[in-house]
Formats: sequence, structure tokens, C-alpha cells
Amino acid sequence: MASEEPEILKELGIKSVEELFSDLPSEIRVEGLDLEKGRPEREVRKEVMNILAKNRTVGEMPCFLGAGVYNHYIPSAVSELLSRSEFYSSYTPYQPEISQGMLQALFEYQSLICELTGMEAANSSMYDAATALAEACLMSVRITRKKKIIIPKSIFWEKRTVLENYAKGPGLQIEEVAYDGSMGTVNLTQLKDAVDGETSAVYVESPNLFGVFENFAEVKESIGDALLIAGVNPLSLALVAPPGDLGADIAVGEGQTLGNPMNFGGPLVGLFACKKDCIRKMPGRVIGATKDAHGRRAYCMALQTREQHIRREKATSNICTNESLGAVAFAIHAAILGRSGLRKLATENISKAKELAGRINSLEGFESPVFKSPHFNEFVVQSQGGYSDIDDYLLKQGIQGGLPLSTHFEDLKNCAVFCTTEMHSKEDHDMLINALEGIS
Repeated sequence: MASEEPEILKELGIKSVEELFSDLPSEIRVEGLDLEKGRPEREVRKEVMNILAKNRTVGEMPCFLGAGVYNHYIPSAVSELLSRSEFYSSYTPYQPEISQGMLQALFEYQSLICELTGMEAANSSMYDAATALAEACLMSVRITRKKKIIIPKSIFWEKRTVLENYAKGPGLQIEEVAYDGSMGTVNLTQLKDAVDGETSAVYVESPNLFGVFENFAEVKESIGDALLIAGVNPLSLALVAPPGDLGADIAVGEGQTLGNPMNFGGPLVGLFACKKDCIRKMPGRVIGATKDAHGRRAYCMALQTREQHIRREKATSNICTNESLGAVAFAIHAAILGRSGLRKLATENISKAKELAGRINSLEGFESPVFKSPHFNEFVVQSQGGYSDIDDYLLKQGIQGGLPLSTHFEDLKNCAVFCTTEMHSKEDHDMLINALEGIS
């Protein structure tokens, strides 16, 4: 391999491996851990644990960040079942006759996604919500043979970046539509004007980045023959009508909400479902139910149009695997809660958000929520002073505040998205309110 390196560097247009990391800011780069050589393992471990102790977790401080990754309670039964070797150490079930357990678990996961989204087919997961969105846009192009994709401005900027990266190769045209300044929802008038004969699909998510619910039915009515890609929070679907019932053609979302801890941002689970007539254009793998040679119920990979299995140029996606373990965790958690449990949990999240938003709004110098549309467990807060200073102050008080918006939305100065879940106690809310009172 060493002899090939100069050729690789030449192909990349760089002179050294170090140049690969040249875009990393100097303040976050390290030359390695400052550890004395030859120290016993137990001493090295102790030193490393001391370094790690600088981190603060959500178990040690209230965290009001959201925007796609959420702190929800995960029942102990999830990790207990997930740790079974049949799930924990399994890989792609190339031999279905010895992989029936994993195949059935993924089949149940797909069934749950279909029931939540109101769609007729689902795959057994993508990497995360961002790649699921990007793959949905590519799928829409395969269906319509058009390359214009319309997205709302009210989308998390990291998700938009992933989509833009995916769009470069096939030459997709990404166009943004503004949001209503008072409601926080997509501007339907601008959306209708933006859709034309070259539009392949329109993506709208509900709840959106601002935490407010969109009206998928009105969006579908405004976009004509263009496909509607619906972004969803699976927990919120326990309370609102599924996108499949409101005209959506494809549904995507983040499955970390159930069964999966935050893990410093990953791994995640990308949800992906669609109408039955689009299934052969869907990326990833689809687990199907069939019968074996003896007439007994069995499971198999019914569709696997991935470049790992067929010719690369014929593949629907270059994603060669999926988040199987995360998908199974999602299915276990959802099954434990059941319909009534999911509804109860979603209701608790809405109630806590409404209560916290009201308490913040009562403080001098704060407005909450900024947008008047109904919201789920996130809402936008605006302060009279600069929010970056408030965020720093909250951190000093042992509180992780909301997600700042002003650097990406010029009209949302001093604004941040706050999120609350069932994991926040009244004491956590009191702690945040008392800290904000000290500012106001």
C-alpha cells in the first residue's frame, strides 16, 4: 500500500496526508495525548478517564437542544433485548435460512413505520434523516425524470448541506422557499409560484426546524403533480394524521427518537417509506414475508437494489448497508409502548413544551414561542439581548440552552430553538427559568 500512496496523493491533488486535515481549525487539532510512554495500562486508563471527565452529559445537566437528535427515555428492556447475539453481532442476512430472527425483526420495524406514516411500503432504514431526505430526492428524479427539488428555508442547515452534496453529481437543482414570518410554516403562495413543469418533488417537514406543524394537505394541493416528500418526527405521528393520509408520496425522518440514545450525535436511523407504486424506485433493502418449502411463514430480502448486490450503474443507492441494530431498537421501543403508550408520551412532550414556552414568555425580555402555529416539543425563543451571551451564561449555570438561529436566519436575530422532552423534570424547567430571570 505504501507504494501506492504517492499516486493516490497525486490523484487527490495534494502533497501530503497532512493536507487532508488542513481545513480543520488549529484550535481543535491536537498532536496526540500528552501521556508518558511506557506507563501501565491502569494508569493510562485513569488519565484518559480524567480527560473524559471534562465532558458534561445530559445526565449531569439539563439540555434543551433538539433539532433532530432528542433525549428520550429508553426502557431497560430495549438494551436487554438488543444485546442478544442474534441482533448485536449479525450482519447482512445473505443466508435467510439462518437469519430469520433478524429478518423478522426488520420486517416488524418496516410494518411499524408503515403504520406510523400511513405509507404502503418501507425499507429497513437508511443512515439518518439527512441521507434519507437526499435519497428521497434522488428517488423522485428516477420517478419523474425531472431534476428540480424545492425545499423550505425552515430546514436544519446540516441536513440541507447533505442534500446539496448528494445533488452535485446528478445535477439536481435545489430551490428554497421562504417561511411565513408569523406562523413559521412554509409560505404556500411562494411555494405555488416556485413549482413548475420541471419540478420533481417538494420537501416539507412537520414539525419543522422551528418545532411547528405544517399542513401536508395544503402543501399537496399547492404543488400540483410534483411529488410530496414529507419529513416526520415518528413520535409526533402518534397524535397527528400520518402524511400518507394527507397526500404525501414519500415519508422520511429520524428514528433516533425511539430506542436509540443520542451518542454524541450518532449513529442514527433514517426512516424511509413510500407509496406501493414507488417501491421499485426505493433505495436500500426491503424485507418481505413469504413461505418456505414446507409452507411455513418465512422472511427474506425481497428487494435489495443496492450496488453491493447488483451492477453499480443499476443500483438505486450507493448506501451499501443500513442501521439494522438501530432499526431493531426502534421497533422494540415502539412495541413496548404500543399505541396508547406512544400517544401518552407524545402528549407529555407537547404539554411540557407548551408549559415551558409559556413560562419563558412571562419573563421580561423574552418572547416565546415566536411563531404562532401549533408546535410539538420544540419552539423558538427570542431575547432582547444577544442570544450567544445568554447561551454562555446558561452554560456557566450548568444548563445547555437552545440551538441559536441568527447565524443562519437573518430575520431571527437573538433567537434559538428550545426543546423539552419527558426527560425534563419540573426542577429542570425551574432551573432554566431561574437562570433566565437572572438575565432579564
